[in-house]
Amino acid sequence: MTRQKIQLKKIENTTARQVTFSKRRKGLFKKAQELSLLCDAEIALIVFSSNGKLFDFTNSRSMEQVLQQYHRQSENLELHQPCLGLQLESRVAMLRKEAEEKTHELRMMNGEELTGLSAEELGKLEEMLKAGQNRVQEIKNKRFFREITALGKKKFRLMEENKKLKLQMVNMSGEQVQIHEQYQSSMASTNMSSLLGPQYKDDISNTLLKLG
Repeated sequence: MTRQKIQLKKIENTTARQVTFSKRRKGLFKKAQELSLLCDAEIALIVFSSNGKLFDFTNSRSMEQVLQQYHRQSENLELHQPCLGLQLESRVAMLRKEAEEKTHELRMMNGEELTGLSAEELGKLEEMLKAGQNRVQEIKNKRFFREITALGKKKFRLMEENKKLKLQMVNMSGEQVQIHEQYQSSMASTNMSSLLGPQYKDDISNTLLKLG
């Protein structure tokens, strides 16, 4: 049988609430002490009851020293956060500028936004386009060469397979001719014997016996 989960809510009875607060506070401080001993951690706990009474716990140093350390850490974080924010904003602005420059270059390569360029800038743009065209042509030629080489290998492979098929057909044709000749010879002998009759067979047998 599974244990039913108890819903946490405010204890309305004042006496029961104070008893529960006292027990839970002692348990919390005990766990904090165990954590400090096991892990050598600096721990400070501050608890106010419902009527405003203060309860605190520190493991080694005074509460004031722990709070001073906390404030120093908070101040350092506040000092570093603006620096990180400025670095991030600067990085974003730089990336945005690079994106705008690349977009402008692409438009110029497409023949757009050229009216404000000088003759020197137009010459540089023309050189960039020629270099890009040469690079495209080089890659295109390499790809054509690979495709032509692959087609040549495929053609050679098909020719070899065609030769093998022709040789197999020739061998099969020769076997068929030989079988046909044997069949024709057998049929001729059978027909001759049937025409001459049994007497001719006996004469042949007697002749063979005399020769033997």
